[in-house]
Amino acid sequence: MDARVEQLLNLSAQTETLIAVYDGDDRLQYANSAFRSAYFIEPEETPLWPDLMRRNFELGRGTVIRTDNFEAWLRSTQSRRGKIGYRAFETDLGDGRWLWMTEAVQSNGWMLCIASDITRLRAQGRTVRQDRDQAIKASYTDELTGVANRRFVMARVEDVLAAARNGSSGCLAVFDIDNFKQINDRLGHHAGDLVLRDFAHRIHQNVRRNDCFGRVGGEEFLLVMPATAQEDAIAMIERMLTVIRFSRPLPDSPDFSYTCSAGIAACLPTDSASELYRRADEALYAAKLSGRDRVRAA
Repeated sequence: MDARVEQLLNLSAQTETLIAVYDGDDRLQYANSAFRSAYFIEPEETPLWPDLMRRNFELGRGTVIRTDNFEAWLRSTQSRRGKIGYRAFETDLGDGRWLWMTEAVQSNGWMLCIASDITRLRAQGRTVRQDRDQAIKASYTDELTGVANRRFVMARVEDVLAAARNGSSGCLAVFDIDNFKQINDRLGHHAGDLVLRDFAHRIHQNVRRNDCFGRVGGEEFLLVMPATAQEDAIAMIERMLTVIRFSRPLPDSPDFSYTCSAGIAACLPTDSASELYRRADEALYAAKLSGRDRVRAA
């Protein structure tokens, strides 16, 4: 091991500041003793972040999560986690401590998390700040499905285009649920809502941490894929379409199934957000014309 790296690790082990590193799959790769103690992680354990949060939620420890529906909370949080280069926020722990957490994300998806104890410093106004953070979260979340909304996703489109102008690759995919109007007309809007929630849930489960998936309106969804070549994006989307084919989202209609179509466009240095969206939408239209339940690239 490089002597400088070993020295940094020794220093991080001695500090009360919480330090952790997650890889692009959101698996813990390093955490100092302060972080492991706060989140109840064994010395050699390397859990995925969602598994760690689920376990601590069920045991009533670690991060305080104010919800009756953990999976909905997780989906909403993952829709924003790791999608921008840097963010900072406050969070509280079950033991009463209050932390100032920062997340710095590299282009390959690796994330450095650093948290400092601000329990004594920021006691006043905490409720106001919590309400503010909840309002910000709501402003970026689609109310029906719990994934990111148009506002948040389109901001990530601008991010991937900025990276493309600096030589990076990236793709945008547009999804549309096939024959969705017929689902609403035949089975009712409640069934349509269940299909939308099911689609969002199943696609979200197959999205990488640094990708951004969200609903932009009706039955249309976007997936922003930074640092991704077109052929890799196609392979990813084809796997997602397979997942949807096998879904049976309606308890009262166990034989009901549905499909979706997708169009992909690779980012060009000269693209605007509207131009990239237009090319992906044209590819989606080609997928619909060629029989639906498939992906086409611009």
